Amino acid sequence: MSTEELIAQSERYTMNTYRRFPIVLVRGEGSRVWDSDGKEYLDFVAGIAVCSLGHTHPKVVAAIKRQAEILCHVSNLYHIEPQINMAKLLVECSFADKVFFCNSGAEANEGAIKLARRYGHEKSGEDKYELITMKGSFHGRTLAALTATGQERFHAGFEPLPAGFKYVPFDDLRSLEEAVTEKTIGVMVEPIQGEGGVRIPSEDYLRGVRKICDEKKILLILDEVQVGMGRTGPLFAHEDYGIKPDIMTLAKAMGNGFPVGALLATEEVADAFLPGTHASTFGGNPLAMAAAVATLQTLLHDGVLENCRAVGAYFFQGLSSLKARFPFIEEVRGKGLILGVELNIDGQEIVDRCLEKGLLINCTAGNILRFVPPLTITKVEVDKGLDIIEGVLREVSGR
Repeated sequence: MSTEELIAQSERYTMNTYRRFPIVLVRGEGSRVWDSDGKEYLDFVAGIAVCSLGHTHPKVVAAIKRQAEILCHVSNLYHIEPQINMAKLLVECSFADKVFFCNSGAEANEGAIKLARRYGHEKSGEDKYELITMKGSFHGRTLAALTATGQERFHAGFEPLPAGFKYVPFDDLRSLEEAVTEKTIGVMVEPIQGEGGVRIPSEDYLRGVRKICDEKKILLILDEVQVGMGRTGPLFAHEDYGIKPDIMTLAKAMGNGFPVGALLATEEVADAFLPGTHASTFGGNPLAMAAAVATLQTLLHDGVLENCRAVGAYFFQGLSSLKARFPFIEEVRGKGLILGVELNIDGQEIVDRCLEKGLLINCTAGNILRFVPPLTITKVEVDKGLDIIEGVLREVSGR
């Protein structure tokens, strides 16, 4: 079947929820993917910060194959050995005492909202339920996670939204403190706003949020769906700030492409969930957990985090050099291998031209070029990508 026929069938049979690029990707290896016409692309999107070990990483592929031949699914009515192994790994690597597994970031955040409310009801009664989230945030597409998202454009058409959410400006401690009331059970915040434009807060912001939560005796929920699992350099983004949350959500890179999410919490908070209060049929199934265990062990033991820090700094420097030459670049920002280039022009034309030249990049918030390549990417691949980006910027600028 030709590419045109495949795209026509996609448009005929799938709901129109994405503005898809006019290509069909059929194969991947490392930092490269190929379309149905055999064209090769350098992938700086990585499935939207998902394939952190690159496409078809041999250790993850082997783990999935091995588990698929043994047991794929039994449900959480029974104990699952790969799930136990993954939960133990996460607890040993984090602040958490307990883990709940699900299938996506939205589900993880939905679970965090439920857990916070349940904890508030148990500790203080039904009036302790309100969550404060940040303007510009993004927490998912399910109804409560969508409501937690502090961007009105995502809310439009889905009203009435669930009650119990309040929004304050990101990186503004005074506004946050003033927003806390007797109804507040917690604060939900991304250490870096990924979908909001790779917005990085000031150095003392997360420590200040933790201090406010401690003083007000409310929960700190960190959404690390996009920035966790090594994306910023350490395993979890909050580690750079010397704080610990009460609840944390993960997904995206956990399974290196296999759908999996997780909700982590301290024992005191996790105890608010009892049998029947929350569940997931597919969450933590053997196949997903095999992929997740292989991914996490590779992140921890194969030099991936070190590569992320080194190549991320190299990439940042290269993007900064472009800023000096192109006046429509306002700012380069990021940590590790989540990098953003803010433009004073629309970014979509640049994304489209890069696609034509064999480079996949992403634009968010209309004018922010976002780069989230595999954490295994090399400096040689970064140089190749920078060459393509520079050529496109010259075309756009008319030079």
